[in-house]
Amino acid sequence: MPPATARTPRGAVRAAAAAVSGLLAVSGILGLAGYGPSGESSWNGLAQAAAGQPGMGHPAAGLPAAGQPAVVAASQVRNPGNGRLEAVVPDVSRTVLLIGDSQSEPVDGWPRLGLAAAGYNVYFCGRGGTGYVAANGATGNYVDALRRGDWLLPSGTPALIVVEGGGNDAASGAGNAQIAGNAERLIAELSARYPGTRLAIIGTLARGSDQGGGRRSEVDALLGAVAAAHGLPFVSTGDWLTRYGLAKDLADAVHMNAEGRRALGVILAGKLRELGLDRRPAPEQAPLAAVPRSDTTYQD
Repeated sequence: MPPATARTPRGAVRAAAAAVSGLLAVSGILGLAGYGPSGESSWNGLAQAAAGQPGMGHPAAGLPAAGQPAVVAASQVRNPGNGRLEAVVPDVSRTVLLIGDSQSEPVDGWPRLGLAAAGYNVYFCGRGGTGYVAANGATGNYVDALRRGDWLLPSGTPALIVVEGGGNDAASGAGNAQIAGNAERLIAELSARYPGTRLAIIGTLARGSDQGGGRRSEVDALLGAVAAAHGLPFVSTGDWLTRYGLAKDLADAVHMNAEGRRALGVILAGKLRELGLDRRPAPEQAPLAAVPRSDTTYQD
């Protein structure tokens, strides 16, 4: 097999990973002190919800009620193609499948709020402490959880698939090659499972590379390179805490308080609209004009 070049998706990812690795070697930044492999799950009060079940929290004030941040499966059905159980989700064609970590897990997590404001119902698969490489107890990392059936994926064709995360990978010391490789495997698995659904990636929430973002900002940039190599829309969040002045709304080193979650949800909804990823309702059909009888004359 010929070696990958920068002109191929895999080569572009490897080149980006090498560049980020070089930056890491120069800077010597090792990530956030005090957070281990489950750093994203250390937020007290997070709901340990089952896949697709709403977590703790309240709907965010100030966000349009265009969608629902938590959708619960109505029943289960076995997929005849792979033999796995899947969730029957009401209005799946209006629903986004959100895969993520503890930033997304609460029902008022900012990824959920942003997607709901962009017009989607949100069905969540994931758990705090997980990521592209990081696992949390019985729940594997993103691609392993998908393959093993740790999540109950929705049946049918969702309107959109969004993958958010990377913070636990940054905290656990996962290497660039591991993260990029597993991200590519996840993209391939999701594309095969849902060939008619668009896929987008949200990066790793951080302060910014020049504001103490450290490894989190680097993972955000790496995921952006993976997304670009596959032609996927990417929302970089690696400097949002400082760009939008939201570090003051941190509840701990990596998670937002309620006000910060609402603010990030509004920002994310705007980014989704800029990328054309918001769900636009079908245009209303204009009333049909009356057809005159043959013996009736109408003039403009």
